[in-house]
Amino acid sequence: MKYSFAEEELQKKIREFSLLFEISDTLNRSMDLRDVIRPVFKLIEDHMGMFRGTITLLNRDSGEIYIEEAYGLSDAQLKRGKYKLGEGITGKVVQTGRPVIVPRLSDEPMFLDRTGARKNIDKANISFICIPIKCGEESIGALSADRIFEENISLEEDVRLLMIIASLIARAVQLRQSAMEEKRYLLEENQRLMEQLRERFQPEHIIGKSKAMQDVYRLVVQVAKSDTNILIRGESGTGKELIAHAIHYNSFRAKNPLIKVNCAALPESIIESELFGHEKGAFTGAVSTRKGRFELADGGTLFLDEIGDISPVIQIKLLRVLQEREFERVGGMNTIKTNVRVIVATNRNLEELMKQGKFREDIYYRINVFPIHVPPLRERKTDITLLSDYFVRKYSQVSNKEIKRISTPAIDMLMAYHWPGNVRELENCIERAVILSVDGVIHGHHLPPTLQTAEASNTKHSGNLQEALDSFERELICDALKSTRGNMAEAARNLGITERIIGLRVRKFGIDPARYKTVF
Repeated sequence: MKYSFAEEELQKKIREFSLLFEISDTLNRSMDLRDVIRPVFKLIEDHMGMFRGTITLLNRDSGEIYIEEAYGLSDAQLKRGKYKLGEGITGKVVQTGRPVIVPRLSDEPMFLDRTGARKNIDKANISFICIPIKCGEESIGALSADRIFEENISLEEDVRLLMIIASLIARAVQLRQSAMEEKRYLLEENQRLMEQLRERFQPEHIIGKSKAMQDVYRLVVQVAKSDTNILIRGESGTGKELIAHAIHYNSFRAKNPLIKVNCAALPESIIESELFGHEKGAFTGAVSTRKGRFELADGGTLFLDEIGDISPVIQIKLLRVLQEREFERVGGMNTIKTNVRVIVATNRNLEELMKQGKFREDIYYRINVFPIHVPPLRERKTDITLLSDYFVRKYSQVSNKEIKRISTPAIDMLMAYHWPGNVRELENCIERAVILSVDGVIHGHHLPPTLQTAEASNTKHSGNLQEALDSFERELICDALKSTRGNMAEAARNLGITERIIGLRVRKFGIDPARYKTVF
């Protein structure tokens, strides 16, 4: 059947559009170029008669051009295909961004045959086309192809079609490079954040140098590298969660998740679903399947805070996970295995709860493999100034204030208080004091009324004006002596009074200048 010229052109265009559509569809099948380039070259071979081809890409860091994928080349030949910018036809095309047509390879001295694929072939019978792959004006690689030389074939038509194919490949390369760069950035960012977390929760960076805290740090270091279940005990506000963080981020599980659950904050009706997950339709409101905390923590650590507040029913199900490392979701039949380390914490007296029948002995012995006791703040008074300074810096930044120091009377008040709320209460007190301070100093009157004791401030809180003046005068003298390390003459000059007057005031208020010879 004979076609007119117009019909032949139409048929040609249809074949071209069909080829381009199939190539575009193939490129969209995978984010890995290696998975799609060979099928693309197979399409080029079937439609255009080209039997060998390569995709070369430019490494921006090294400046080297390498073969990303090839068609009709062995793996050994593919590995040999490396060029520098301007080297050979491929290097020239990438450097200039302009295509090169070689009707007969035997006539082109710039053709290096670096891969050796045409070593035993008569190059006079091979035509070679190399097209730049460009993103905007920048050349990022090249598309090259071989075909049998024929006098009546217009290589310019092949170039035109390959230019379109190269633009499709360029777009695919750009998308994949962006995806890879984003993935690399996310991995680097994740690694950086992990390092920050690990640095932040190193035992030596948890604030406190008292002997009681040093004992805690020693236990953390000893147990971190194991998979032992841990029971952290201590009063509310002592920092049990920080200890759990330190253990996790110094363990072999540090790259996996740390999932936290406050058992006291969850109603009994939903805690089972939160811990073990549920299947769709397991109960009213379960509109979809949901993973529980044990599944989310797989490979990592599960921190169960306030373990003493869970009901006996949940204790039974928790016991099975601790013993067998398996469970079923609520409403589910499939048994799910879990590889998770369990750290629990409580401020309750578990032994007393066991006597009352509110806490099972078997689960107690499962969680109490390695107990760590975090001491209350009243038993580590030497850490109060360290913690106070840390919280002053923290809330100074938050409030955009420059707090230079804590006055001596304020330190005395902090040291004299019994801190029933522990570190959390101290943090709240310092945050309040930073907000109230107007002169860059935290004074005693900035602290909460609960700290304003007669023992700490040496006042009777009678509301008398003279008492208030005496208290303020005593605070100024103490601060001056602290600044001069107990030198009364220098303190008097700084206050603008005589040595005789400061001597009288020191005796009146019962101040011992010798104690200030050692800097706080």
